[in-house]
Amino acid sequence: MSIGKQESVTVMGRLGAVWGIAGITLLFLSALYRLYPFALHMADNGLQWYHWVGLAVCLVFMGYAEGYKGFHLRFSPRAAARARYLRGHPTFIRVLFAPFFCMGFFHATRKRKIVSYAITTMVISLIVMVRHLDQPWRGIVDAGVLFGLGWGVVSVWIFAVQALTRSEYDVSPETPDY
Repeated sequence: MSIGKQESVTVMGRLGAVWGIAGITLLFLSALYRLYPFALHMADNGLQWYHWVGLAVCLVFMGYAEGYKGFHLRFSPRAAARARYLRGHPTFIRVLFAPFFCMGFFHATRKRKIVSYAITTMVISLIVMVRHLDQPWRGIVDAGVLFGLGWGVVSVWIFAVQALTRSEYDVSPETPDY
């Protein structure tokens, strides 16, 4: 999607795009900050061999499923495309709630909204369940989440730079008018 004659880039559009990506980043960094102590203290009482195997499996699985498949292939390119769309189509509400816009919670196709809300509900449910795990298992799961979410932060910025600096970016923002 390139910026055409009818899509003028305004200061409000630029601010919205930056706020969208920055807001997503802040959300993810907040989660990383809150999870880090649990992963750090997983080994306080010593780890058995099966804990190390669990940690390795969790890191590989979360790196692949969350980091690569979830963030790098799906979420990050789409969030960047929506930030690019916002840059060319700003409204007060879209700019004010730019992180939520970039995550696909509003002004999105029906499918995109369903997927965004479903994934958010699933993540919240998993967070509630993981909180009930004892150490070291909670720390093992949180270490995997840290790896995948860290990958997500880097991935969001890589795609955001591409979407906001290149003349062409061929990822659909999945808006009703695109």
